[in-house]
Amino acid sequence: MPSVSRRYASGEVRFDRPSGHADPEQQAPVVLMVSGGADSTALLVLAATSTLDIDDGRGLARIARERLHVLHVNHQLRGIDAQEDEEFVRDLANRYGLPCTIERADVRALTAAQGGSGNAENTGREVRYAAAARLANELSAQFGTPRSAARILTAHTADDRAETFFMNAIRGTGPAGLSSIPRRRNRIVRPLLDRTHQELCDLLRMRGIVWREDATNEDTRFLRAFVRHEVMPVVERRNPSVVASLSKTCDILSDEDAYLHAQAARALRDLTRRSGEGMLSLDAAKLAAADVVIARRVVRQALLALCPEVRLDARHIEAVLRLVAAGHGSVSLPLAIDARVAYGMLFLRTQDAGAAQGVRAEWLDVPGVLQLDGGRSLRARIVPVDAGGDPELMARAHGSEWAGESVLLDAPACGIDPTSGGRLWVDVPGRGEVLCPLGMHGQSKLLSDLLRDAHVPPSERGAVPVVHTDPRGHVVWVAGVRADERVRVHGASRWLLELSLR
Repeated sequence: MPSVSRRYASGEVRFDRPSGHADPEQQAPVVLMVSGGADSTALLVLAATSTLDIDDGRGLARIARERLHVLHVNHQLRGIDAQEDEEFVRDLANRYGLPCTIERADVRALTAAQGGSGNAENTGREVRYAAAARLANELSAQFGTPRSAARILTAHTADDRAETFFMNAIRGTGPAGLSSIPRRRNRIVRPLLDRTHQELCDLLRMRGIVWREDATNEDTRFLRAFVRHEVMPVVERRNPSVVASLSKTCDILSDEDAYLHAQAARALRDLTRRSGEGMLSLDAAKLAAADVVIARRVVRQALLALCPEVRLDARHIEAVLRLVAAGHGSVSLPLAIDARVAYGMLFLRTQDAGAAQGVRAEWLDVPGVLQLDGGRSLRARIVPVDAGGDPELMARAHGSEWAGESVLLDAPACGIDPTSGGRLWVDVPGRGEVLCPLGMHGQSKLLSDLLRDAHVPPSERGAVPVVHTDPRGHVVWVAGVRADERVRVHGASRWLLELSLR
């Protein structure tokens, strides 16, 4: 039987991979996040000796012992107490024959390195979940199971859920915050959400198992401790069943939040007109017409898609929606994200994208000149075909002379009126954008593939201006690379559009 190795904090052990199951979710690793407190101690005991619902479709069931792996993260914030917590968890895991990984992190130093932008509680949480994700990935590779099949179990209880509800309400939040702690988020599962802290303490006492107490849990300077010791007792006097009631409320809010999230994701796909590395443009007019509950979520999802680490408040979302309602203007958001509304479009760009691209979405007047970064410019003018002239020959000779830096196209096919002129839309290459390259007889091709075949490095593709008929229109010219077949010069062309990149 194949085996994989695991490492205790003190050494290495080998044990057999679970076998006899075709379903990878029933043989994938299960990481138990154990701090040593009553709730996480109970999680370890129940996982090793009883049944839990780890949300794999089987409901309450025994977890194969070979799948279990304990993780303890020492934040090094509480001196000797933190060291004793670590030793307690190691001994407890050993008592039940479970492999245990200990990680240590200087949370105080990590928080200080953020320059006052974070706090130790948030930093500690990020460190714990990052460690759990790494361990789950490593174990998945050793087990030979998909990463997505792994489970990371936390010991959150119904009390934690109620406290988080009030904490988020105090801070100010939306439906997602009031949903409090979800039962599952991707690989992270909370199988104890229907149990109270007191129930778990009673279970441990009945089995004669002790646990560790964290003195900071009593310090009401921390918001959770304030809610636990100052708010919850008052509320429970009014309604002794408030924890159970809030748990049901959180389930309802969580279901409704998931539905609205899916609706907003669908709306975001429909509203997206251009997307690239560090940039996104949405149809501002349609966004303004959307229900505000969906519009808020669309903006939030779009910003998180651009920059997953950005921390957004309601005021940031409302600032963007005010621009959308006004139809113009710009605002700077956290992590130097730029939001701008112009020409009926909402443009979202990160700072790095703006620096690397050298191209900002803008109209190019015909005739006219559009200045680009780096001293470059795009020029457009209308060229008549002389009587008896051969427009196709003119276009070929022009292209040969300028080696792609300038092209002649059919002006009306580009949407340009030969007598009054017009304008074209210039933007960066969009993710998934398609064109019909000149010379391919109407066959379509991904713009990314065209740039790859032209040997334009990915790091430089954001600096390639792409000319469109309008913000939602098709490609006219990928500047310096290739024109589109749909606007090529033909024998009947009488007015030509000259585009030049210099």
